[in-house]
Amino acid sequence: MSKYAVIDPATGELVKAYQEATDAEIELALSKAQRAYEEWSRKTTLAERVELARRAADLFVERKEELGALSNREMGKLLPSAIGEAAYSGTITRTFADKAEEWLADEPVEANDGLHGFVRKQGLGVILGIMPWNYPYYQVARFAAPNLILGNTVIVKHANQCPESAKAIEQVFLDAGFPEGAYVNVYATHDQISTIIADDRVQGVSLTGSERAGAIVAEQAGRHLKKAVLELGGSDPFIVLETSDIDHAVAQAVSARLDNTGQSCNGSKRIIVIDAHYDEFAEKFTTAIGAKSYDNGDFAPLSSASATETLREQVQAAVDHGAKLLVGDLDPTGNVFTPGVLTDITPEMDVFSEELFGPVAQLYRVADEVEAIRLANATPYGLGSVIIADDLEQAERVGNQLDTGMVFIGAAGLEGTDVPFGGVKRSGFGRELGKYGFEEFANKKLFRFAK
Repeated sequence: MSKYAVIDPATGELVKAYQEATDAEIELALSKAQRAYEEWSRKTTLAERVELARRAADLFVERKEELGALSNREMGKLLPSAIGEAAYSGTITRTFADKAEEWLADEPVEANDGLHGFVRKQGLGVILGIMPWNYPYYQVARFAAPNLILGNTVIVKHANQCPESAKAIEQVFLDAGFPEGAYVNVYATHDQISTIIADDRVQGVSLTGSERAGAIVAEQAGRHLKKAVLELGGSDPFIVLETSDIDHAVAQAVSARLDNTGQSCNGSKRIIVIDAHYDEFAEKFTTAIGAKSYDNGDFAPLSSASATETLREQVQAAVDHGAKLLVGDLDPTGNVFTPGVLTDITPEMDVFSEELFGPVAQLYRVADEVEAIRLANATPYGLGSVIIADDLEQAERVGNQLDTGMVFIGAAGLEGTDVPFGGVKRSGFGRELGKYGFEEFANKKLFRFAK
């Protein structure tokens, strides 16, 4: 059976399979993308590419119901969230279009010799995007939109379980007026991905996925001297310091942990609460988590049987080694995994340094902000973080000491289309969204004039 297939997330039943690309199809994709770069990207103006991107943004919104239904069917995302993600992908695309002139403006260079000069940002060529299943539209939009506007062309290898949304996104850009080859979807194998990265026509690769996949792609990109951007896993801390509103802290923590049924790289996975508020927070948090219902549509099935089994094994191992499961259970029905809360986790347990990619939170008690910082940084990951504190100076002071790429103060979910997204340590490198989303795969070309 082809590895590209739609499998019902709730039941594990095969819905439809798709053929993997042949080597000839991969060569054709590379040729089309290179031709589009040479004959279209280099010869169009920024304004012309912006107008096409605006049309693509409109199509994401116009087709949000259709697109949402596809990702609901492929990876189980709750339908309202799936529709919202498709529409938000239009917002991302429009933001890049609206901000392109400002963010890509020539930057004057003042030099000691007094000669006039500036840096102009232009495309590099063909860029490979390797995209994940958990946000099948959002992740692609934030990769493809800035690169196409900048003047790159893109080849996209989507997740194996998202073949239909992958084709639908390609159609969005084609119907928007981008020429054939500007955006190319491929059902590539792992070996073919290596071939694409090694090809001289490809100038860079962007991957959103697991740490393991990121290490492989980074090694291959480095061997062939290609620029890489990696957005990998996370075990983000949610820190509750001194606050007069525990209910707000609880609501934000629940939302942050259960967003996308816990299948979000920057979802808050480790809830760290100072001793003064721990008992009240723990009671309210576990009650709120325990009240979530699959039948009421509060959460979705996990994306696959393998995802379910991985999470079950991680939680079971923690319990076997002394952790307590305050709420939730270890007997999922199909891929429906009941949200849970783990406590009494020690550094000796594997779960202490692992990412739990599903609706299970780790809850920790700490004495003060010093211990909170130490625990927050005790992870190989460094994507995002949330700090709840009435004293904003304290929150900023703590955030300044966190080894993360993002610090959200006062609430979770403060991402935006025009602010950077990315992490440090094993959460990857490079940034997406905002001005930084243009600059990762830009040729920052220096112009200098003798007179």
